[in-house]
Amino acid sequence: MSAAAWIGVALAGGAGALARYAVGTAVMRRAGRRARGLPVGTLAVNLSGALALGALAGAGLEGDALAIAGTGLLGSYTTFSTWMLETERLAGAGRRRAAAANVAGSLALGLAAVAIGRALA
Repeated sequence: MSAAAWIGVALAGGAGALARYAVGTAVMRRAGRRARGLPVGTLAVNLSGALALGALAGAGLEGDALAIAGTGLLGSYTTFSTWMLETERLAGAGRRRAAAANVAGSLALGLAAVAIGRALA
């Protein structure tokens, strides 16, 4: 991978992290009390990221472009660790059904989002 691609991954990673914060915060604000303490912001970020990554794969993006867009931008935009932390917090607060639904729903919807993204591309 070229030095320019490494710089591209770093810059795209910064942009992805900022976008994750902005989208997640906006979704949580809009959902407000209707979210009932569920991590809908993280869900929205992860599903939109899965859709976008599926589209990149479906479009046949590869090489440096895939590293920049897929790993840099979308890798920092989506967030496995936050998803797991929020799931653990739900379980720790005695909301085991909500935690299980967060895991199962995120997995099922995430797989569907990737498939839809691939199909659209």
